[in-house]
Amino acid sequence: MFGLLGLAPVQEAVYQAVHDWPQLSTGELAAKLGLPEDEVKEALDDLVELRIIRTSHERPDRHYAVDPLLALQELLTREQEQMLARYERIMAGHTTILRILMAQKIRNTPDRPDGEGSAQLLVSADAVQQRLELLSEQAQHSVVAFMPDGPQASKLELWRRDARRVLDRGASVRVVGLTSIRENEAALKHARWLAEQGSEFRTAQTMPPPMVLVDSRTAILLADPRDSGKGGLLITQPALTNFLATLFEQVWDGAVPLGTSQHPDEITGPSAQERQLLMLIAQGHTDEVAASKLSISSRTARRMMASLMKRLDARSRFEAGVRAAQNGWL
Repeated sequence: MFGLLGLAPVQEAVYQAVHDWPQLSTGELAAKLGLPEDEVKEALDDLVELRIIRTSHERPDRHYAVDPLLALQELLTREQEQMLARYERIMAGHTTILRILMAQKIRNTPDRPDGEGSAQLLVSADAVQQRLELLSEQAQHSVVAFMPDGPQASKLELWRRDARRVLDRGASVRVVGLTSIRENEAALKHARWLAEQGSEFRTAQTMPPPMVLVDSRTAILLADPRDSGKGGLLITQPALTNFLATLFEQVWDGAVPLGTSQHPDEITGPSAQERQLLMLIAQGHTDEVAASKLSISSRTARRMMASLMKRLDARSRFEAGVRAAQNGWL
């Protein structure tokens, strides 16, 4: 189970051994596991640092394991702290880049009239809107956006028209808004409209300033998130647009789909068989091995896992394991 939260197989094996045989010394644990003593000692040191193994005060060569539920919570907290730290680093980088670009007021270079690989200052809200309309006609694959407060009522129809243009060509649209948007009836109505048209809409507790990114190649950022009248930046520099695409995916992965409860406990829980599958996958077994142990076909195991990931809104098995543990499924 802990393998889903970053523990190496040897660390998980040592934790289990200490849990089962706390009376054994390091050398005896190594013999019991059939592992080199140095490797077991290193794993013990790592587990002590992770606060899921404790060193005995009476016998320094002995250890005891923290209760599995408490250990799981400790690892979950650590994982969440690391995710938050990564997010904060991304946000800091975003703010720094935007400040530098605004200070320099970078415009298209004469030898690149189409703006390829550059940034251009859009001097007014109208200039931003005109460029958004043009980009909506050019989008081929995807449009993603941060929409903290929802569009202004006066521009609602313009936003919808642009979204229709994109969706009619088969491109995808994904939008992240602030969680508070769920309490704003006008903004929530627009979010639902987007979802009804085939877009995907999620909400997050915190997020970067407003942004629209088209085909992962062209982005528009507001110059001042508090005042759209100050215009924005059109960015086509690959290094920056790649960064913004990564930023969006980071926020998207942690956001909650529109229509999904904010309370994880309300997610439909797993059946007994699904719970067994989660445990087997968490232990590192493949779909085929897990299916064999459950006496089901590999196809059924994959279908069950896909259903679990969808209900947990997880994009990877690691994320599914974390969310399953948070919901008390493991």
